Amino acid sequence: MSDAVQTQSNPNAAFKPRVFSGIQPSGGLTLGNYLGALKRFADKQADGIETVYCVVDMHAITVWQDPEALRKQTRELTAGFIASGIDPEKSILFNQSQVAEHAQLAWIFNTVARMGWMQRMTQWKDKAGKNAQNASLGLFAYPALMAADILLYHATEVPVGEDQKQHVELTRDIAAKFNHDYGVDFFPMPDPVIEGAATRVMSLRDGTKKMSKSDPSDASRINMTDDADAIAKKIRKAKTDPEPLPDTAKGLEERPDARNLVNIYAALSDQTVDTVLAEMGGKQFSEFKPLLADLAVAKLSPISGEMQRLMQDPAEIDRILGRGAERAREIATPILQKTYDIVGMIRS
Repeated sequence: MSDAVQTQSNPNAAFKPRVFSGIQPSGGLTLGNYLGALKRFADKQADGIETVYCVVDMHAITVWQDPEALRKQTRELTAGFIASGIDPEKSILFNQSQVAEHAQLAWIFNTVARMGWMQRMTQWKDKAGKNAQNASLGLFAYPALMAADILLYHATEVPVGEDQKQHVELTRDIAAKFNHDYGVDFFPMPDPVIEGAATRVMSLRDGTKKMSKSDPSDASRINMTDDADAIAKKIRKAKTDPEPLPDTAKGLEERPDARNLVNIYAALSDQTVDTVLAEMGGKQFSEFKPLLADLAVAKLSPISGEMQRLMQDPAEIDRILGRGAERAREIATPILQKTYDIVGMIRS
């Protein structure tokens, strides 16, 4: 196999370390997308491990998308990747639909995965709800395509949010069943990587709900396109409680709004929550919020400005995605061809 040398100890020790992750181009990037994904992706790139990042536009169309909006959102997300620190020369950055091998491997995995596995997926239940009979087949089979996204690159690490962990675990099940059914050790067992102070950023208006672009209140979120004034204003008006900040993370357990703001501060400043509270413990939110606002403006305003600059040259964004797709296929094509050989398909 292309990246493997047989070993008995660690199921992934035979494979070249490689990170894969992706984001849907659904529009409206928020602070949650940045802290939960984009910043972490850039940090992984800095670790020196090979990184493959994908705008998963094929996943996006599991629900209907306006074609022009999808194109714009794909470019906007690509701009967000780059502005957040993803270097297209150091990482492979592309959109999924330009690499046909994703769909081809997904079909193989559709024959490996079981209906019962798919029906147990929490996101399927949440998104389809009582309307499951009218949901698209693509939405139901979404996790098999996600498995193909990951395993097409023999990825060993997958940075994800907590809500995607179940899909990575299913990817491992699909890889294990394929290896068992065909008597091979071809696909790795990728590990979900869930780390950092703010892998799940909550609403600024309700600390029990995830920050979302679909929330009717724009004050509930920080958009990555917000200017400095908007960022500072939203943080000053963020919901809190009357108690001062505690000295340790344990003191935030029953305080979701306070915990959310401290998590955001920790993530933006690259500190642990306990480190932040060791310095900030005892402060009132009237003191803490201005500090958080200044930090957020300093970190996010340059990203917003760079995104706007990049979006003024869509042809350059398209060129970057095209080059990234070429580099992605250099890895993906031999892995798919070997998969076809294992399955018994004839190819010229």
